[in-house]
Parts: sequence; C-alpha cells; structure tokens
Amino acid sequence: MSKILIVEDDKTLLDALKYNISKEGYEAVTAVDGVQALETARAEKPDLIILDIMLPKLDGFEVCRILRKETTVPILMLTAKVEEIDKVVGLEIGADDYMTKPFSLRELLARVRAMLRRTEMMRQEALSEEEAVPPALKVGDLRIDFARHQVSLGDSILNLSPKEFELLAFLVRNRGRAFSRDYLLDKVWGYDYAIDTHTVNVHIRWLRQKIEADPAHPQRLLTVRGVGYKFEG
Repeated sequence: MSKILIVEDDKTLLDALKYNISKEGYEAVTAVDGVQALETARAEKPDLIILDIMLPKLDGFEVCRILRKETTVPILMLTAKVEEIDKVVGLEIGADDYMTKPFSLRELLARVRAMLRRTEMMRQEALSEEEAVPPALKVGDLRIDFARHQVSLGDSILNLSPKEFELLAFLVRNRGRAFSRDYLLDKVWGYDYAIDTHTVNVHIRWLRQKIEADPAHPQRLLTVRGVGYKFEG
C-alpha cells in the first residue's frame, strides 16, 4: 500500500483529500502547516506528497526546497494562484507536478496514480538495467553519474532537480535521437493523458543554462524543428 502525505491547512479540503485518497486504497497521512509537513515526511517516509503552497509557519515552496535536498519523493503542489511565475517557481524547486485550485478530484487522483506508477516503473527499470547501464557516462566535460544521481560539468557538481536529471539522463542515454515533447513527457513524467508540453520546454531551458557555454546557442541540447529535442555529443 502506497503512503501519501497530504499537506493542506484548509480542513474541509484536507478531509476531502484524505477521504478520497483512502478510498483509492492508499494510506493517507496529513499535516496542516509547513513545519509539521517536514516532520511528518521525515518520520513517515511517504511514497508521494500532495503539498499546498500557502501554508502557516513555512510555505510550500520552502518545504519543497528542503525536502528536495533530502529525498526524491514525488511532489504534487497545489495552489490558488494562477500566475505562470508560480508554476515555474514550483517546478524549478523540484516539484514533479502542479495543480491550480479549484481542481477536479478525479484529475488529481489520476495524476497521483500516474506519478506512483512512474516511480514504480523507474524502480523496476533501475533494477533490470543495473548491470546493462554503466554507472556513469561522460560526454566531453559533462559527466552523468547514474548511481549517485549526480551531474558534473568539469570540476563543478551541478544542482539539478530530479526531473532535470531524469530528462538529461534520458536524452544522453539516447544521444543523437530526436524525441517529441509528448514522448518526453511520457518517458520522464509518466503522464498518460494530455498535459501542457510547455513543462518540457521549461526544463530544457533550465538545463541549457546549466550545461551549455552559451545557452542562447546550444551545442548539446538541440531543438529539432518540427520534432522536439535531442542531445548531441
């Protein structure tokens, strides 16, 4: 049984989420503020976290930043704000998905299932490919350490979010091949329903800022017109 931590200070919404999550067969644990969220996440070690942004004591952005230094647990952020900057900030600090209130419980549960399914698939793939995939790949001065989940450029270790690492690792493993945004969403995010492909564009832009000498004229992460993206090197 997967364990899901729900962090929400609105009692009505918290109770509704807990009821529906439990009804789906998951174990639901809760927290009502940012400090309690960190304590519960560390003690319960959930398989997924549903995290509201507007929280007492410590907001969801800060909770996400702290958790990302400690764990790769999937995080689905909730917010009442609709501005694009909020979405970008949420993804940049390591959230795996983002929903704006009010939202459909049916869609939220679909995303939860997709995120948990993707996590399990990654675990199985890691086990089956452990011997086939080299522990690390080096392309010029760029080194991807799969065992440590770490990327370095020259002598510097890059600070990548989990999704940035997964996207880069996938493209490097398949370097020279071009993939559409929809395909990358399916392979890296694991969504089996329509979602904004702008998410891929944003992560590609952040990766270029970190691994390209001139992000405006990339030499590694290339855009293939009419197709999507590929890694050359």
